[in-house]
Amino acid sequence: MSTMGDRERVIVAMSGGVDSAVAAGLLQEQGYAVTGVMLHLWSEPGVGVENRCCTPQAVKDARRVARALDIPFRVLDAARRFKSAVVDTFIEEYGRGRTPNPCVTCNRRIKFGYLLEMARVAGADYLATGHYAAIRRTNGTYRLLRGADPRKDQSYFLYTLGQAQLQNVLFPLGELTKPQVRRLAEQWELPVARRDESQDICFVRDQDYGRFLREYAPHTLEAGPILDRQGRQLGEHQGLPLYTIGQRRGIGVSWSEPLYVLAKDVSRNALIVGPASQLGRQRFRAEDARFVAGHPPSFPARVGVKIRSTGREARAVLHPGPGGTVWVETERPLRDVTPGQAAVFYRGRDVLGGGVISSAESQSHGESEA
Repeated sequence: MSTMGDRERVIVAMSGGVDSAVAAGLLQEQGYAVTGVMLHLWSEPGVGVENRCCTPQAVKDARRVARALDIPFRVLDAARRFKSAVVDTFIEEYGRGRTPNPCVTCNRRIKFGYLLEMARVAGADYLATGHYAAIRRTNGTYRLLRGADPRKDQSYFLYTLGQAQLQNVLFPLGELTKPQVRRLAEQWELPVARRDESQDICFVRDQDYGRFLREYAPHTLEAGPILDRQGRQLGEHQGLPLYTIGQRRGIGVSWSEPLYVLAKDVSRNALIVGPASQLGRQRFRAEDARFVAGHPPSFPARVGVKIRSTGREARAVLHPGPGGTVWVETERPLRDVTPGQAAVFYRGRDVLGGGVISSAESQSHGESEA
């Protein structure tokens, strides 16, 4: 990596929001040579339709922040790469009967994949973002930590980061709360100090996933049977992607007691429903397991697990599985174990790693699925 004089160079991924703006300001204050970069991402075709992460207003705001901080700024076109890596994967996962998490995919493939590589090619020492997470180095190993503000912690979306990425990444906001970040932006008179934030999926223009899939992947919305656990048909669904595990309303079946979505059987294109007493799993498999340290903890490993970014952490034990998978056995049944979503493992503040929840189940540790 090259340096500018004796100053280390850092590229800050900017969104036009307050978090990335303050991240850039903090790094400049710490003596880094800072350059702001915004990624231009794919959006649905149409007049006035823009990706929420890079609207013309967001680009304008990021430029205003760069001028206020007196740092270089540029926009990098990543639309085709984002479409292939994130949007197409999103569609493919729904076609497999799973519910994907595109933010995890974007962090892995785009921000800390493509953009990090571009930063290295440009001679930067680090890539920085406004994520609420932290990095520590202990005995030569980089640790990924939850953000100090539990209401803003974004470590769930970063579990795929390993040693190769963390050595060249900075998270300046890791020890700050959102109010502290706002105060710094006001103190520095940054033009985005009071800008609202959005947590919607950036590339679905109206947040209507059904409409999006009907337009871009109509093959995923084939009608099929609604079955109970005994295989009795209770009705007909309008396409598996339109339903989520644990859903109660909108199933369209009248029954003597409330029914919930229990599972999706892709092989039969069937939606499996049942009463609340049948909802929840205490054991599931996580595939494509990745660990921050580069290796899993010693099995069996006692950890905390989250299956939603905003969900409660549950106590669990990890067991080894075949082919880069792990079995997760929780202390209590979890209602919303959803194939395609991330299961992220914690120990205290440390993020150990995680994997993608699989639709397959088994009755004994290490048993393979058909």
